[in-house]
Amino acid sequence: MGNKDIVDRTYSFALRVIKLVSSLPHNKVCEVIGGQLLRSGTSVGANMEEAQAAYSKKEFCNKIGISHKEARESNYWLRLLKDSGQVKAELIKNITSESEEIVKILFSIGKKSKMTVK
Repeated sequence: MGNKDIVDRTYSFALRVIKLVSSLPHNKVCEVIGGQLLRSGTSVGANMEEAQAAYSKKEFCNKIGISHKEARESNYWLRLLKDSGQVKAELIKNITSESEEIVKILFSIGKKSKMTVK
C-alpha cells in the first residue's frame, strides 16, 4: 500500500467518524465520548497529511507515530461506545474494523520508516 492509499483511507475514516458522531444519541455520555472520538478520528488523517509534507525522515516518523497513536485512541472510544451500550455493535462493526486495520498499517509504516532513519 502506498502512502497515497493510506492518506486517502485515513481521510475516508475521518469522514466516517464525523458521520458516526453526528448520529450518536444526544446524552452526556455520547457528547463526551463522541467529542473524544471526533478529535482522535480526524487527527489520524490530519497527521498523515502532515507526514506527507515532512522536511525529514525523522519528522515523517514522528507524524506517523502520532497518527498511529490517534488511531489506537479511536479504537478505544469506539469500543467504549459499543461496550457501554450507547450504540449497537452492528452499527459500528465496519468502522471499528477499518480503525483496527489502519492501526496495523500505520504500525507497519512506522516500523519500516524507523529502520531507515538509523
